[in-house]
Amino acid sequence: MMDRPSPTIHASAVLTGARAVLIRGPAGSGKSRLVLALLEAAQAGRLRFARLVADDRTHLDAVNGRLIVWPPSALAGLLEVHGLGIVRLPFESVGAVGLVVDLAAPDGDRLPPAESRMAVIEGVPVRRLPVAPGADAPRLTVAALMAEGAV
Repeated sequence: MMDRPSPTIHASAVLTGARAVLIRGPAGSGKSRLVLALLEAAQAGRLRFARLVADDRTHLDAVNGRLIVWPPSALAGLLEVHGLGIVRLPFESVGAVGLVVDLAAPDGDRLPPAESRMAVIEGVPVRRLPVAPGADAPRLTVAALMAEGAV
């Protein structure tokens, strides 16, 4: 899986507990900011564990009914921090996606319908959190992780 060439997508990922959070959104929507907020939430004890998998670009593949995410080798362990630049952090080399967070999502309603709370990526259904533009993505993401017992 990780040795074969695979296209990357514009997304970030953080391992939170046993599952990864895949963070998608347009440029400037706050993907790296959400990665940093999840890492800080773990340091503050609001999450049991959080570690960077990939920032900005990531590989995805469906393997045995699970969506697997891993960083491109050239970007492994690198995170862009606004105002600071590129920093090197400890990272996980792979994770199974358990939640997709879509930033600046047009369907990020206050009470999104059930069909908005699932995504199918590479044929694998995954829980989805659509986050409206301007919404508090870190708070919503931690709440979604708490709801599934991942914290």
